[in-house]
Amino acid sequence: MNFSKEEKDKYTIVTSNVEKLDSTNAPELKSELVLINKNSVNSIVLDMSNSRYCDSSGLSAILIGNRLCKDSGGKFVLSGLQPNVQKLIEISQLNSVLNISDSLKDAETSLND
Repeated sequence: MNFSKEEKDKYTIVTSNVEKLDSTNAPELKSELVLINKNSVNSIVLDMSNSRYCDSSGLSAILIGNRLCKDSGGKFVLSGLQPNVQKLIEISQLNSVLNISDSLKDAETSLND
């Protein structure tokens, strides 16, 4: 399975199990995020620690998750970014738009505040 999810009380953790988040699997992530949000979960943590690469379609899926959470009054947090993915997000200047945590634990703490 490319993406796994763990439901918590107030949020859901989605873990990317792919090395490359790209056009072959980004639509699956997108639909997973939409489905979670439709089930009244407003806050999502996307754990990217297993993904060493992300392209524009991967970024698009991430931005959709961010918008869904924001529009429903929740919070979208990225965690465990690998250096290449972190660099892509900084080059795209999305680090000022997205909530980014160094670790899954930090992400969960930010949602429980």
